[in-house]
Amino acid sequence: MDFAVLKNADTDAKRIDEDWGSLTWLASAKLGNAEELTVGRVIIKQGCNNPRHAHPTCEEVLYLIAGTLEHSAGDEVATLNAGDTLTVAAGVFHNAVSTGDVDADMIVTYSDANRTIEHE
Repeated sequence: MDFAVLKNADTDAKRIDEDWGSLTWLASAKLGNAEELTVGRVIIKQGCNNPRHAHPTCEEVLYLIAGTLEHSAGDEVATLNAGDTLTVAAGVFHNAVSTGDVDADMIVTYSDANRTIEHE
């Protein structure tokens, strides 16, 4: 594959709504537009958190576009503000709590086009 476009209208079909927010997948093997990575947009509603989880087969990079997060990884906790980037090693359990005045809006990237997830 040399080139692939996912139109905005197509991303709505890839959105998964949860009680705590949403995930919209933008690139992956499953979508057919990436061979070596997964990219998504995650919204965590103000005052909510995603479930604690790990990605056994891939590293995760999170870029926070808006909001504030208290992100735990292993035994560590980091406060992220808009513009901050966090990297989580493969297999490390982590989650985030949206603590700001607005929903936390982020781009997440995984080093595997077939991203796996394991809940704690």
